[in-house]
Amino acid sequence: MKSIVTDIKVRGDKAIEQIPSIKDKALRINLNESIYGTFAEIGAGQETVRNFFRAGASSGTIAKAMSAYDKDFSDAIYGEEKDGRYVTESRLRKMLTHEINLVEQRLSRDKHPNKLFFSYANTVATIDFAKQYKGHGWVGIVYQVEPDEAYNEIILHIRFKENDAKLQQETLGILGVNLIYGAFYKYNDPKKLLRYLYDHLDKDQLEIDTINFSGPRFADVDNRLMSLQLVKNGMTDAVMFGPDGKNILPAAVLYKKNILALRGSFRPVTKVNMDMYERSYEMFIQENKVDKDNTFVVFEITLSNLKAEGEIDERDFLDRAELLCKLGQTVMISNFQEYFKVVEYFSNYSKARMGLAMGVNNLVEIFDEKYYRHLSGGILEAFGKLFYRDLKVYLYPMKDENGNIITSENLKVHPRMKELYKFFKFNGKVIDIKDFEEKNLDIFSRHVLKMICNGESGWEEMLPEGTASIIKEEKLFSYSCEIDTPEKEAEKIN
Repeated sequence: MKSIVTDIKVRGDKAIEQIPSIKDKALRINLNESIYGTFAEIGAGQETVRNFFRAGASSGTIAKAMSAYDKDFSDAIYGEEKDGRYVTESRLRKMLTHEINLVEQRLSRDKHPNKLFFSYANTVATIDFAKQYKGHGWVGIVYQVEPDEAYNEIILHIRFKENDAKLQQETLGILGVNLIYGAFYKYNDPKKLLRYLYDHLDKDQLEIDTINFSGPRFADVDNRLMSLQLVKNGMTDAVMFGPDGKNILPAAVLYKKNILALRGSFRPVTKVNMDMYERSYEMFIQENKVDKDNTFVVFEITLSNLKAEGEIDERDFLDRAELLCKLGQTVMISNFQEYFKVVEYFSNYSKARMGLAMGVNNLVEIFDEKYYRHLSGGILEAFGKLFYRDLKVYLYPMKDENGNIITSENLKVHPRMKELYKFFKFNGKVIDIKDFEEKNLDIFSRHVLKMICNGESGWEEMLPEGTASIIKEEKLFSYSCEIDTPEKEAEKIN
């Protein structure tokens, strides 16, 4: 008598998602009689298509696989780049457009009525011999889900973290398979598709800092929310999007720029926020070594400022982002709790002068030792990282409970921090914003939001010109009113 083998479940077992191997993913695509397209990979070998060749049955999927490593050959195929660079979004888009057009030209629809055409491409620079430049790349796919449907597109930017070129090549190959597999089998849930890009990969191997979805299957996808997911999932430390709401590559817009950053909740943006920005900007561009035409302003929101009950409130995030974008600002979402980490991040892309605009209460918190107990060098290590670059703090005053105006001259830090504060103040690292509107010091975002939620009048005049009408027309922050409680309000930082 044959015994029957069954799966045994033990009390206390946790459900574990079964992730297909890279070979299984490639084989499933190869065995699909409809999926058919091309691979064009430049800079790190043909690592993605190699997985499809090795899986077997690749003739059912691969119409063409190629690499154009020589720049002249590459230019002859895809055209020249004005800036002379090849690892760029522009280059990737030219590759994708060229390759998918060739698919359409060379494969007759009469002969292939049911084929789902695709083109996968990457342009990558791996680690250099000196191991000083770890490398990065652009990766993308254009593809169909139905034969008679327009093409969808997923484009992302990656940064390698490994210190070996061969390992980086293998990582790229795994990512490529995950992207192609996710594009066809997970397009109905972009958030999951994003997480599945790291199947069989670790966050220590690869960083994804920009991603954009487009096409009929992603018509309802807000790429700003996808950016938020990158930070939320620990795939990158910070993401940015411009006034048009489109995701942008931080390295591209920050490169060698003078940077002025403002951190806040911006819930909503008030006259205080904009006055702080305008006054600090005027002071910043007057500094030596600061070229107005080479200056970039960032409105930063930390991940902790987006949390409600331990979870990211996405609708609240979109309201803040929408308002800032309509005011013509560039928004950065980061997981940086401490200011020195923001400066370190900017320093990856620029050695030029930087400025931080903040309120007195924020500066006092910076001088609180409890925030640096996790550092081996404590607060001294943090301040070394904060001020070792050519950085200045532009300080916006506040009123205390007695109505006195607090500036850098009379603010109070912990007695142990007095001499340290005096050092930075004496050396011109902390500068007061003196030309300010005193009436603005009575405006707080949390109070404005409360007035909006309670249907009170008068909040409109506390916001920059035109902001109130945007909030009313777009019905912004209506969801915030549903989730806020007095306890949560107390936690909000203006």
